[in-house]
Amino acid sequence: MLELIKRIRSDGRNLGNGILKVDGFINHQVDPALMDACGRELALRFANVGATKVLTAEISGIAPALTTAQHLGLPVVYARKSKPITMPDTVFLTTAPSHTKGRMVDLIVSPEYLAGGEKILIIDDFLASGATIWGLVRLAQAAGATIVGIGTLIEKVFEGGRELLKPIGVPIESLAVIKSMEDDQIVFDE
Repeated sequence: MLELIKRIRSDGRNLGNGILKVDGFINHQVDPALMDACGRELALRFANVGATKVLTAEISGIAPALTTAQHLGLPVVYARKSKPITMPDTVFLTTAPSHTKGRMVDLIVSPEYLAGGEKILIIDDFLASGATIWGLVRLAQAAGATIVGIGTLIEKVFEGGRELLKPIGVPIESLAVIKSMEDDQIVFDE
C-alpha cells in the first residue's frame, strides 16, 4: 500500500537488529487517517474469507485491527499481556517472544470473547518472525475457532514469519513488505 510505504520512508527509522521504529504513526502515537486507510485496504483483501471476529495482540495490533474490523463490521478481541481482575479464572493463555521487549510475553484471552465455531481473522502491526501471530493462532485453536486469514501492516520477509505461518493454509496479506534492513536502509519489495 503506497500510502503506508511513503509514511515508513518519511517517518520510519531503521534502529538496527531488525528493529523498525514506526511508533510516531502506528503504535505509540497513532495516525488515525493512516490507520483508517490501512484498515479499509485490509478489509478489502479479506472481504470474502467469512470472518466473524478479528483477533490481535495488545497493544500495537489494536489500531489496525480496530479499523479493519470497523470496515468489515466485526468485533475485535485483543490478547492481553496481563490478566485483569475482571477476567474469569479460566482463560486461554500462551506465550510468545517479543522482539522489541526482548523477552517472552503472555497472550491472554477470555473464553467469553473467543469461542468454538468462530472464524478468526488475525490482524497485527508486524509480521516478522511470526511468533506473536503463531501465539494468536494457538489461542484461537485452543478455543476451537478457525483461522481464516492473517493480515499485517508491515512484513519483514527476511525474518521468515510467512514461512512459519504458511502451513496454516490461509491467506496472508501485508500492506508494506520489507525485504532488507541493512546499513541503515529500508528496502521494500515493491
